[in-house]
Amino acid sequence: MANQYGNNLHLSIYGGSHDAEIGMRLSGFPRGFALNREALQAFMARRAPNGGAFSTPRKEPDTPEFLTGLTDDTTNGEELHAIIRNTNAHSKDYSFIYDTPRPGHADYAALCKYGNTVDLRGGGHFSGRLTAPLCIAGGMALQYLAARGIHIGAHIESIHTVKDKRFDAVNVSATELEALKSLPFPVLDSNAGEQMQAAIVAARAEKDSLGGVIECAVTGLPAGLGEHMFSGVEGRFSALLFSIPAVKGVEFGEGFGASALFGSENNDSYRTNGKSVVTATNHCGGILGGMTNGMPLVFRVGFKPTPSIAKEQDTVSLSRMENTTISVPGRHDPTVVVRAVPVVEAAAAITVLDLLLDK
Repeated sequence: MANQYGNNLHLSIYGGSHDAEIGMRLSGFPRGFALNREALQAFMARRAPNGGAFSTPRKEPDTPEFLTGLTDDTTNGEELHAIIRNTNAHSKDYSFIYDTPRPGHADYAALCKYGNTVDLRGGGHFSGRLTAPLCIAGGMALQYLAARGIHIGAHIESIHTVKDKRFDAVNVSATELEALKSLPFPVLDSNAGEQMQAAIVAARAEKDSLGGVIECAVTGLPAGLGEHMFSGVEGRFSALLFSIPAVKGVEFGEGFGASALFGSENNDSYRTNGKSVVTATNHCGGILGGMTNGMPLVFRVGFKPTPSIAKEQDTVSLSRMENTTISVPGRHDPTVVVRAVPVVEAAAAITVLDLLLDK
């Protein structure tokens, strides 16, 4: 199974949801970076399952163990190899899926591609559990970028039909982005957040799940990162964002909304104070021609509802080739969106660092 990302960084992620460990290998990370382990653990905790109202009951500490790449918590230029030990897996919950694939999951496609020996326990290699080692690399990248004045933060833009406010794409600040990271339910409008939480609770009570959208912004980027065509900023972001399980859509700036505007509305007029160039609006999301233009980079990521639900659904018995039904047991998030916020930040940070290393 090929699993690598990066032009300058080279990131690979391995393991399955119920293996003894999952991990990441990262080469190309700048030498001499002093890692703040406490800050990294705090970042990991935002993604970790904690058994709360909006999370799976599975609890994992998700503490990274670095095997190589650090000397006295400083990167030494060698490959970074870090692992997370799985300590709370219930593999017996998943024996049924080799015969009755779960709707909305990779089960059937994986069986067709890899055969009956493929590991599907807890989703195996296709599980959102693999975003934990992604967050190790992303958490390190976030620290590195912040020390250089580049800040990344995200909020829940919507859950189901309930919408939060969007970032001010021209004036979003590093302070605003950092403040969101301390919120247990990161939204800009607390009233919208309360409605979202009520919707999640109601869906769980109905043995169902919800999807949603995460909006992310990057401030402090220089103009001129990226390239045209195949090395454009949008493509390099999307390649990693679409690697996050459950992601079904990515848009930058005005995104699909730009298709309903006139050119005179969508174009971002240039302005200057005599020292620097900015745009009056930011419909392009900080990217033109595949390159950054110095404005905040703003994008949104759409997540499908968690496919594992207790509500009865139609499937087939592969051994009998008969139609049947399934109710998925086990421990699952009523929505992946809440825990995916730091994952989107991690993916953005890895991509930005990879872009910076072009130079």
